[in-house]
Amino acid sequence: MVRLCRFLLLLALGVALGTVDTYAQRADDADRASKNGKTEAEIDGVNVVLEYGRPNAKDREVWGKLVPYGKVWRTGANEATTISFDAPVTIEGEPLDAGTYSLFTIPNEDEWVIIFNNTAEQWGAFNYDSEQDALRVTVTPGSGEHVESMDFVADESTVKLRWLETVVPFSVAAQ
Repeated sequence: MVRLCRFLLLLALGVALGTVDTYAQRADDADRASKNGKTEAEIDGVNVVLEYGRPNAKDREVWGKLVPYGKVWRTGANEATTISFDAPVTIEGEPLDAGTYSLFTIPNEDEWVIIFNNTAEQWGAFNYDSEQDALRVTVTPGSGEHVESMDFVADESTVKLRWLETVVPFSVAAQ
């Protein structure tokens, strides 16, 4: 408890002095089953950074069971996944300001809703508030090679969530 109080005091002091990034990196994953992941890319001249927990499938039935269809999902494990853009972008043709957002999804068999939420720092989707959504877009999932630990990849125009044989792409372009 004393350690936690010291940490919080130092964190508050660092934030007050401007020496701590308020969107700090994810917590230490040494004791976590789902390790942290980070994807950094330049898409259409915009720096894009995703930070997320990497759940493992472990022979579990994921889609529709572990991750229910039709419900908001944190899109990873532990803390909510975050995505940052250093310049304004369009996502699937829709405008989104530069900034850091939590990235939620609503999976379904034939379409997924991708949600960019203004409350970047939160644990899972437990306190998810749709009033804080900056943007929602609907995309069509595809299939690809088996990926045991969920991850994100990016190319010159697309970010892709990959887990098991599911690939969920969304386009990103500079405004």
